[in-house]
Parts: sequence; C-alpha cells; structure tokens
Amino acid sequence: MKLLVTGAAGFIGSHICQFLLARGDDVVGIDNLNDYYDVSLKDARLAEVQAFAGGTTGGWFPEFSGSNAARGNFRFKKLDVSDRDAIADLFAAEKFDGVIHMAAQAGVRHSLDAPFDYVDSNVTGFLTILEGCRHNGVRHLVYASTSSVYGANTNMPFSVHNPADHQVALYGATKRANELMAHSYSHLFNIPTTGLRFFTVYGPWGRPDMALFLFTRAILAGEPINVFNNGHHIRDFTFVEDIVRGVVAAFDTPAEPDPEWTGDAPASATSKAPWRVHNIGNGQPVELLRYIEVLENCLGKKAIMEMRPMQPGDVPDTSASVETLMEATGYKPTTSVEEGIRRFVEWYQSYYT
Repeated sequence: MKLLVTGAAGFIGSHICQFLLARGDDVVGIDNLNDYYDVSLKDARLAEVQAFAGGTTGGWFPEFSGSNAARGNFRFKKLDVSDRDAIADLFAAEKFDGVIHMAAQAGVRHSLDAPFDYVDSNVTGFLTILEGCRHNGVRHLVYASTSSVYGANTNMPFSVHNPADHQVALYGATKRANELMAHSYSHLFNIPTTGLRFFTVYGPWGRPDMALFLFTRAILAGEPINVFNNGHHIRDFTFVEDIVRGVVAAFDTPAEPDPEWTGDAPASATSKAPWRVHNIGNGQPVELLRYIEVLENCLGKKAIMEMRPMQPGDVPDTSASVETLMEATGYKPTTSVEEGIRRFVEWYQSYYT
C-alpha cells in the first residue's frame, strides 16, 4: 500500500514509518519540523527512518533487525497539516490507500500559553486531512487522540464506553473535537475512521518535554527534578513499540458500522457509521514514584526530588481499559516499565554521549 504518515519526524510517527516500511509498505511522511522542541532530534529520527528504508540500518524493532526482506520506499515532504492548499495538492497527487495521522501540537501545559497553536494544528490541520480523505478515496484513516479527553472523569480504568465531555485543558478539547469531526465525516461520506486514545507513551527517541526525558537529564546532571502531585500520580505508561504495533493493527482493521447501535441508547465508541474509538495503553498503571525508582536503578544514581502540587490542567491518575482494541485487533502490550525504561536509558546515553 501507499500510506501517508503525518508527524513523521515525531516520536511516535517516526516509529510508525519504520514499522510500515519493514513490512513493505510505501510511505510518504510529512512534518512541519516546528521548534516546539529540539529540531535536531526530529532530523535525527528522519535520518534513521531514511537509513532503514535504504537498508543501511537494522531499525528499531527487534523483529525486523537484520531482516533481508524488501523494504518499502520512503519519501519525506516538509509540510504543515494546516496548509489547506498544500495538503489538498498532496492528496490529489499521491492517491493514498490509507492515512495514519499523528501530527499535532502536543502537551497539556503548552496549551495554557499558546492556545492558537492547538487550534491551528489539531483542529484546522485535522480538517485538511479529513477533506483529503473525503475527496481522494482513502480506505481508512487512523488518527491520534489522547487519554486527556477523559478530563475530569475519575471512573477508572478509563473506558471508551464512558462519556468524555468534561475537558480540563484545551489540548484534550481539541482531540475530543477530532473524534467528533471524524464521526461527522464517517457518517456523511462513509469514510472509515479510527481514533486511538494514547496513554503516556515513552521510550527511545522520545519527546524532550516529557517526564522521563526531563528526569533523566536532570538526574545525570545532579539537578533536582520537579515531582508534581507529590509523586502520587498514577499513569498508564506505554512503551512506544507496543503503541506502534497497536496503531498498525488498528489501521489493518478498518472501522465498520455497528449493526446494534441505536440512537435511543447511543454507544459512545461505535456508530452506525464506520467510526470507532479505542484506548491504546499498557493496562498496567504505575505510580510516578515507582517510575522514578526504576529510572534511578537504571541510571545508578538517586534523584533529588522536589515535591510540587498538581499542575493546572493535569489529572491525578490515568488507567486504560484496552479491551475493545484487544477484541478488534489482538493488541497485547508486553513491555514492562523496567524493560522500557532500561531501553530508553540505553538510547539516551548512546545518543547524548
């Protein structure tokens, strides 16, 4: 297949590109390479994807390393998903079989300071992708949502069968808007769409603004780390390779109409339209203090912890019910935080030394 992956220079998007290439798909990756964080890290991810496509590296996924199987072709274009004309031209020229949409302005805290960045990228940008799919016969659109859509909900584990209507930050609100926008296009134009609510993804090549990256840098430098909510946050930390396998499995299982759906008692995760939403997480939540303890063990160095209250827009706990994704695709995350953090630390020390 010929597939479009948006956010191809991002943490998750770059891993998805490499996985698809390994199984022989042709991939066009786009990214605007903005400076929300270090652009050189984005460039390095792209270089790794391009080297893998060219057969000069074994890649990030153990099952593909050393493989002599033919790899798909990879092309990268620097484009912003909010550029309406450029995205329309791209879809018209390429005629993609499918789209995996990972491009977004991420981060809860940044949305307090730069709200228009989120509307431009996450709302306008998503609309350009929907329009491209509508007018060019795309068979399936899979897109990144987030656990943040659960907002003020404290009924855990979070289930896609429960409401997600009380947002506590603009970031979550834009992602919930994506789910509703996708439903309207699935309903009106019969486009299969699947939204995946990610739960705290971590691993090698991760984002520098996320806790694991910030903690590692500070601990190695002998600097204190800010531990919010006094370390009592619970998070469904999910290793990036498990996430990617789930994303691709979801892409390979196009959304279908639910024949039992009724407007008299409307289910929240299915529809009469070919539309689905799933949680994608580890299903084994871990307290932040334990997460830090594992990191200390991997680094062989204790953290200097400064306890802080919970930040505005944050939620105390997240825990994923992933049954619907497991039932639909066979998704089964296998990486423990001990293994995942160890692999992150190995990458971090290799990359920055």
